[in-house]
Amino acid sequence: MTNSEELPIQIDVPTVAKMLRRGDNFLLLDVRESSEYAIAKINGSTLVPMSELAGRAAELDPHQDRLIVVHCHHGGRSLQVTHALKASGFRKVQNMEGGIDQWSLQIDSSVPRY
Repeated sequence: MTNSEELPIQIDVPTVAKMLRRGDNFLLLDVRESSEYAIAKINGSTLVPMSELAGRAAELDPHQDRLIVVHCHHGGRSLQVTHALKASGFRKVQNMEGGIDQWSLQIDSSVPRY
């Protein structure tokens, strides 16, 4: 990816599922709260709640050059975090459209909906 190429801000759930199945090298960042993560999670995701992001931002520094796919419950919080990360210099960040709710509906119905 050259500097002039921009990733689309949104990525759909089936594409993320394919990337996970292939074992692609990316960070699946869950920005929901710990209580939500306890109810439902996507295996392989890393939890950094949006409410803790400012204090834990350094944890993402090692992923600066890696694709980061951000998700939440329905896609609103994760879109905010996606924009914030891009504004902080992360170039390869995408929001998983529809969040874990869409994941449950389209990919893995064993993931509880709430």
